Amino acid sequence: MKKTMVKLIAVLAIVIGGIVSSNAQELGVRFGDISGGNVAIDGIFSTGKFSRIHADLSIGDGVGVDLLWDFLYRPIDREAFYWYVGAGPYVWIDDPFWLGAVGEIGLEYHFNNIPVALGADWRPAISIVEETDFHAKGFGFNIRYVFGY
Repeated sequence: MKKTMVKLIAVLAIVIGGIVSSNAQELGVRFGDISGGNVAIDGIFSTGKFSRIHADLSIGDGVGVDLLWDFLYRPIDREAFYWYVGAGPYVWIDDPFWLGAVGEIGLEYHFNNIPVALGADWRPAISIVEETDFHAKGFGFNIRYVFGY
């Protein structure tokens, strides 16, 4: 069982690492209540002018992955201050195994003179597997480097 989990984690890390290194427009760290721990690698992948994939990889006692599609991504003030809403799956690979859906609503600020984005968000989650439960305490803070600045 442990060897299978180690292989799964290794494959997952290689796949996510490849995606992050080749396609990320923003890459950084998320602090707060995350699937799998208190700190995660946080990446943004553009899918269009007003949509993006927001992915987190957290490694602690197990591995947590959140993969959200932010379907509203609108500038509030001169294209530097944004709000976004999204949803997607999450998985926690450990004992117990967790699988569910997570939502997201947040605000972020892109600095005009430096390639840094700061954000805060809330991610309520519904666990489906191994138990059915609702988690409402998913507050977090993001700091990311913006590529192609």
